[in-house]
Amino acid sequence: MGQLAERAGVKRSALRYYERRGLLLPARRSPSGYRLYLPDAVSTVVFIKRAQGLGFSLGEIAELLALRRAPALPRDRVRMLAAEKLQEVRRRIAALRELEAALEGLLEACERSGDPRSCPILSALEVIRRCD
Repeated sequence: MGQLAERAGVKRSALRYYERRGLLLPARRSPSGYRLYLPDAVSTVVFIKRAQGLGFSLGEIAELLALRRAPALPRDRVRMLAAEKLQEVRRRIAALRELEAALEGLLEACERSGDPRSCPILSALEVIRRCD
């Protein structure tokens, strides 16, 4: 397990977690109890980490791994999953841009405020809190 973790650039706990989630096939055990992974285990773990880096959830990664192992590569399904992820990323970017604009507005209001006893940022947060 240590060798696989080192070669794949992850911690052992990540490998155990991937096994529990069914993303990484459980290793056979040697007579002395060491885990013996299949030769493609490193590429599988790297695949998982790269997919996570692209924003795929572990559930989505499980599906991608199943598609990867399919006898006939279902490119249309893989493409659809990637297109859905791209749309999700674009929605998140739009939400982050709205957040950025709101924070910029609060900072500008703070800079314009001449009253040292009030803070437009804290006031705006207080208004939001009262609405909850």
